Amino acid sequence: MIKLYDGGAFLVNGKQIVPEAEGSSYNKEEARKGTIAYGILSAHNTSDNMEKLRIRFDAMASHDITFVGIVQTAKASGMTEFPIPYVLTNCHNSLCAVGGTINEDDHVFGLSAAKKYGGIYVPPHIAVIHQYMRERHAGCGRMIIGSDSHTRYGALGTMAMGEGGGELVKQLLRDTYDINYPGVVGVYLDGKPNPGVGPQDIAIAIIGEVFKNGYVKNKVMEFVGPGVTSMSCDYRNGVDVMTTETTCLSSIWRTDDNTKAFLTAHGRGDDYRELNPADVAYYDGMIYIDLATIKPMIALPFHPSNAFEIEEFLKSPADILREIEKGAAVIQDNPDIDFSLTDKVGADGKVRVQQGIIAGCAGGTYSSICEAAHILKNANCGNDEFTLSVYPSSQPVFMELVKNGAITDLMAAGAAVKTAFCGPCFGAGDTPANNALSIRHTTRNFPNREGSKPGNGQLSAVALMDARSIAATAANGGVLTPATAFADDYVVPEYTFDSSSYESRVYQGFGKGEKDADLVYGPNIKDWPEMPALSDNILLKVCSKIMDPVTTTDELIPSGETSSFRSNPLGLAEFTLSRRDPEYVSRAKAVNAGGAEMLEAAFAQIAEITPEVAKGDIETGSMIYCVKPGDGSAREQAASCQRVLGGLANICSEYATKRYRSNVMNWGMVPFQMEAEPDFEVGDMIYVPGIREAMAGDMKDIKAYVLGDNVREIKLYIADMTDEEKEIVKAGCLINYNRK
Repeated sequence: MIKLYDGGAFLVNGKQIVPEAEGSSYNKEEARKGTIAYGILSAHNTSDNMEKLRIRFDAMASHDITFVGIVQTAKASGMTEFPIPYVLTNCHNSLCAVGGTINEDDHVFGLSAAKKYGGIYVPPHIAVIHQYMRERHAGCGRMIIGSDSHTRYGALGTMAMGEGGGELVKQLLRDTYDINYPGVVGVYLDGKPNPGVGPQDIAIAIIGEVFKNGYVKNKVMEFVGPGVTSMSCDYRNGVDVMTTETTCLSSIWRTDDNTKAFLTAHGRGDDYRELNPADVAYYDGMIYIDLATIKPMIALPFHPSNAFEIEEFLKSPADILREIEKGAAVIQDNPDIDFSLTDKVGADGKVRVQQGIIAGCAGGTYSSICEAAHILKNANCGNDEFTLSVYPSSQPVFMELVKNGAITDLMAAGAAVKTAFCGPCFGAGDTPANNALSIRHTTRNFPNREGSKPGNGQLSAVALMDARSIAATAANGGVLTPATAFADDYVVPEYTFDSSSYESRVYQGFGKGEKDADLVYGPNIKDWPEMPALSDNILLKVCSKIMDPVTTTDELIPSGETSSFRSNPLGLAEFTLSRRDPEYVSRAKAVNAGGAEMLEAAFAQIAEITPEVAKGDIETGSMIYCVKPGDGSAREQAASCQRVLGGLANICSEYATKRYRSNVMNWGMVPFQMEAEPDFEVGDMIYVPGIREAMAGDMKDIKAYVLGDNVREIKLYIADMTDEEKEIVKAGCLINYNRK
């Protein structure tokens, strides 16, 4: 059972939930200070105002899709050293399989940056970003920021946040992360999970309840209650990393002897301290979860919130899959694609899948792989089309799985065991066949996240499941099966952390920067192009209009093979919206090249609206409209690619995540919103006079004009911005702002 409380709630003595309406005897304002989150945020806030936070983090982390751009931006802004531990991992472009020398050139650049500025460099195949941070940097009461959306270490007492590269650049420049004090939602765990139920099952169940209603959007999820202790810390990590898919801001868990044991096993017992809410703590919302009621789950294509209990799904799979196919028809927008999900249901009513993957920060944990190996011991995957791949999340985890025999059991069953790699999570590894269905213990199953290309007539699909149920399905020859069918009293062997692989290969340079050392540039590593400051008046051409309920960052800038161009701003920009609106790039480039002609064509109408404005005071650029853009990845390229093509603004109903809106602002674009339906189409021009003046006001009613046969006034607004964010947008981008 999962229950969402209507309104706030008090937690008394860590055990009693009191709805706000029944808690008049408690001091609400004092009780707000009783959450774990408040204590950690207060300790890291450099302002004297807890409502307007200015946060400095204890450490940072990036991977090889993002760190080149971050270092380049910080360098252009005047950075001379890494002021806090900055971990550069190489777990996304690890295979160096696309683009010639491009990916390894980025790795060489990363090592040279670690040497020059004093960083920590984790070579390819050694660890995925979040497992390394769990093992070496997360600790109780700390805060970590990462340029990957799944930067989550709450189960280790660390408040961690995934943000776009601009926010990491600010930390490198000794600036702060500026946010309003967030709401805090309690997640009260009761009971304990049943055998066969894993962390992904609990995570999918939560996501299914809170994503669509926005219950935790941009809030902190604080896990409390006696059920926390029923899980090992490794198990908690698997739940925690998936909180990103709820669209929450961050997460934190109460700590206990399990947390202490995990940190001690990793040689960091001194990083433990007990974290619990005060005797009375107030939460802006409360989620009650009876862990014993959670069953094996499946998140069907094309979102982690598309959640079903596996046994319920299997009662009428054809009907449910038929509905998913209707959604796929919108996504693919290509009548020549041969795609079906109902064909996975056999005449016997059983569902057959073609691929299983257990990988990354969510699935590649020690306990999940041990459980999968136990189910597959003395079983086999069969020699038909079903395949199973397993990626341990780090070399230390891999080494322990070798020592305890789990790897042997997996291999004997027919699984392919591979090195630490995030590729299956974002479409750069194990792409299924066209029309195939893959089940994965990874983080996301967005459209095309598995690597397919609808524009080229290729489409496959991913469903998310726990490693235990994936192993059960493998043992059943690819017939979808919940792990409860194989559950027994198995106990995961105790884990022994062996750091020798890290000591042998990880470059530890924090505090040892060699300022005279050179950065090593490959031919694909390019500087950011110059971007102009925001003019007083802007003329926008609508270059894409997407009316889907949600537009993901993977649609704004595709993952997968495009990652080879992450270090080349103009090269990567060629892929912008390529899987959702393939004509966008040509439209945006035409605006960038023909701004004068665009202005000339519109100026007669502009002169009627604002006769005092001269042509030289108007800036032209492109714009996109989406209903709700930015769900998913923290990758700043979702915004920077628009900007280097001449983008000046986004207009939307709402932003799916704070991190995407931050990216829009850090790259100098105006984050417009509107309440009305968009009364314009692709190709229309929108004139916004006095934008700089509007940003100096309350920004609640900004007049704009759709030009054409008839000039139509529309109303835009901009949600709250900090003074610094306003100055960044006015400067044209974060680099320009810092140069000033």
